[in-house]
Amino acid sequence: MAGRFYITTPIYYVNAQPHIGHAYTTVAADALARFHRLLGEDVLYVTGTDEHGQKNVEAARQAGVTPQEHVDAKAAAFRRLFEQMHCSFDRFIRTTEAEHVRVVQDVFARLRDSGDIYKGQYEGWYCVPCETHFLEKDLVEGKCPDCKRDVRRAQTEAYFFRTSAYAERLLRAIEENPDLIGPESRRNEVVAFVSQGIQDACISRKASEWDIPVPGDPEQTIYVWFDALVNYLTAAGYLQDEAQTAKWWPPDVQLLAKDILVRFHGTIWPAMLMALGLPLPTRIFAHGFWLSADESRGDDVRDRKISKSKGDLVSPYETAAQLADVSGCKMDVAIDAVRYFYLREMSFGLDGVFKLEAVMQRFNDDLANDLGNLLNRTLPLVERFNGGAVPTPGSSAGALAEQICAAAEGAREALVRLDLNGALAAVWQLVGAGNRFVDERAPWDLHKSGKTEELDATLYDLLDCLRAVGILVSPFMPTVAQEIWAQLGIGGYAAEAAWDACVAGRLAPGGRIARTQPIFPRIDLRRAATRLDSRREQEPDRGKAGEKPMADEAIPVEVSIEEFARLDLRVAEITTAERVEGKDRLLKLTVSLGEETRTVAAGIAREFPPETLVGKRVVLVANLKAAKIGGVASHGMILAAGEQVPLAIVTLDRECPLGTKVR
Repeated sequence: MAGRFYITTPIYYVNAQPHIGHAYTTVAADALARFHRLLGEDVLYVTGTDEHGQKNVEAARQAGVTPQEHVDAKAAAFRRLFEQMHCSFDRFIRTTEAEHVRVVQDVFARLRDSGDIYKGQYEGWYCVPCETHFLEKDLVEGKCPDCKRDVRRAQTEAYFFRTSAYAERLLRAIEENPDLIGPESRRNEVVAFVSQGIQDACISRKASEWDIPVPGDPEQTIYVWFDALVNYLTAAGYLQDEAQTAKWWPPDVQLLAKDILVRFHGTIWPAMLMALGLPLPTRIFAHGFWLSADESRGDDVRDRKISKSKGDLVSPYETAAQLADVSGCKMDVAIDAVRYFYLREMSFGLDGVFKLEAVMQRFNDDLANDLGNLLNRTLPLVERFNGGAVPTPGSSAGALAEQICAAAEGAREALVRLDLNGALAAVWQLVGAGNRFVDERAPWDLHKSGKTEELDATLYDLLDCLRAVGILVSPFMPTVAQEIWAQLGIGGYAAEAAWDACVAGRLAPGGRIARTQPIFPRIDLRRAATRLDSRREQEPDRGKAGEKPMADEAIPVEVSIEEFARLDLRVAEITTAERVEGKDRLLKLTVSLGEETRTVAAGIAREFPPETLVGKRVVLVANLKAAKIGGVASHGMILAAGEQVPLAIVTLDRECPLGTKVR
């Protein structure tokens, strides 16, 4: 019986645009979620947005919109970025959802009824940007210990959570389960923090316009961070669906950046769960920061951390666009290459330095020279010596069996212990073995010598090795994995294979390869550097926070008539429409093109009930690459209007034959 795996990211505060830090955590969680799906486990992968708090009120005021309009737009931007980065989350939670608000208030009421929450008088220091109270001893040189900004004196009536009552129990839990908090350096920080004596946490404030009201007390609202922590419970069905909660709780892995570990996820969060009588997460893991390459920022990590406050945000999507531009690879491949860089460049748990030049170097060294080289050497040999068909292996095949098994086992062990860098290193051992195998066996010499059986076995082993590599890289680079399988002529989806299929001899002989352009065109680094420097000179302010376009604010780009003509737009009729179980936004549509019928997945379920769509004649992007969306094999896309959410379906104003080209 397959197991289950529940993984979370923190929910991201939406007072500014999404950036590399948000993408890094979410991509790492995605790789782990995809790996556990390959193991055959039922996975719940949750991410989302943190939408209450006065910073959002202020951001909305500055933008001239309501707080709801502000958070709707920002939440859509975060979701879009994560989807662009190929993140396969199962639940995108928003803290302004009515169900979450109810759960937060129920949790608050339960803890108040049990005596774990009480009303008292708060007097101390308050950091407005962090929306957090601190005692005098917590301050660093009189400033906030987290963001290093000025704090102000505060005295007010408020509710408190009895964090102190759970200090000894928390220390005992950490001692009994060393894996509860990781990595070790972060666990030690939590232990030191709790051991010095923790105070009860102030969890409410005087009633504000945008936070969740304290149940039964209209004079108080709940602090945003308390509200945010409860999201992990809401997503698991807590106080909503007992069966769902029993299935998913506790989380197996909770990923977050190290700056929100000690005070919140490492202390108050487990204390809240103890007070509710719920099991603690299996593992809470805090990763490091991406740092600016500008050494002049100083040695303090907080001084060099890439952040919106210093104006050096890095847009993941823009990084991919730059990589696609200088390399000539497909945009989806460039996105996967950025994912690869994130997970290979930085040891998970430590800090790393981000430089676009390093991304390009990784692209050349690991993807073009290693993985791309193995694929680009093997396929022409198969075309040349076996007419493009997968050979029958014969008794002498299996020379790479040991290396395939070692890579699969090494990557599995590394991923279980959250060593993403180590998992990729194990896979690249296999890639290296494949390249050496080509040199050692010299298929061209086998062909010249007439050693047909050995030649067939060699070609088969290389193709079979690439098949296994496709599975092994799919958690990290799902699009690249599919590109590899497509060139090998394998049907199905690499990302939906079984991890146990990473053994030699699983490639069916007789199939035909489908070699196309190289997946990873090698970058001319000198020319790319010159090109990028020229752009930086022309656009000197592109790096300033707030001026860089967000993922949902793409720069309009002119296209030629020839480029537009590449889109095959056709008139189609929706013949059936049904909701996809477990996917609240997704509809499964059957569309007719006249002589052809297709299935299309469309994220419009909230705006368009399925029964209202049947019979509509719509415009279909007919040559969109097939993809699997929410478990639905989708071949095409219907056009809709609306930037943040679909507002209208593009339909025809008069009768027109199905399949007619739209131009």
